[in-house]
Amino acid sequence: MNRPVRLATAVLTASTALLLTACGGSDAGSDDNSKIAGTDTGADSSASASPSASVSGSAVRPTIKLPSDVKDTFTPEETGDAVKDAILRDNMELVRALDAAIVAQNPRLPALEFYTEGQGAVAAQQWVQGFKDAGWTVTGTTRYFDRTVKVKSETGAAIGYCADESQAFSKVIKTGEVKRTKVTKDSYVAYSAQVTKNKRGVWELVKITSTRGAAGCQP
Repeated sequence: MNRPVRLATAVLTASTALLLTACGGSDAGSDDNSKIAGTDTGADSSASASPSASVSGSAVRPTIKLPSDVKDTFTPEETGDAVKDAILRDNMELVRALDAAIVAQNPRLPALEFYTEGQGAVAAQQWVQGFKDAGWTVTGTTRYFDRTVKVKSETGAAIGYCADESQAFSKVIKTGEVKRTKVTKDSYVAYSAQVTKNKRGVWELVKITSTRGAAGCQP
């Protein structure tokens, strides 16, 4: 997906480097990592036992509605492990909340703040602000796949996943012009996210990095 020029080279930083990429284009520093950092898909991954703590918690999740021309799909949606499934659900809603914030042109959208904390919140807000400053929104379908979770503790986990942005584009709000781009290796992005479980049972994003054009996400 094409992006505002200013965003194409932006690196969002707090105490460590953060980068939320979306909507195509080449990112500085991207490489062809075949594995997504922060996850373990090998035989040793079973060594991290899922915690026995409450999966759902007490929080009531916000209802997120996207316009008909904005769609996200997620594979897998479930793993059969209750804790991992809860983490994947909150990650899915985080992604949808980010799109909703861009559509609403509101970096402080309550639904986005609900799923982010600390450095993760800073990165998400700055990303949405970039679209707002450019007068752009999003349109099309983004496919999220190869979603894996490594549970590190009762309140900490890592999520790795790929994004196929070949059918997702940026759109100029004032004119309705859709910024269509050719499908290249950079249409595929690898994400690595760190999440923590808050007192209400919500798995919040606290850190995220990405690699555009990663070999492990290519079709």
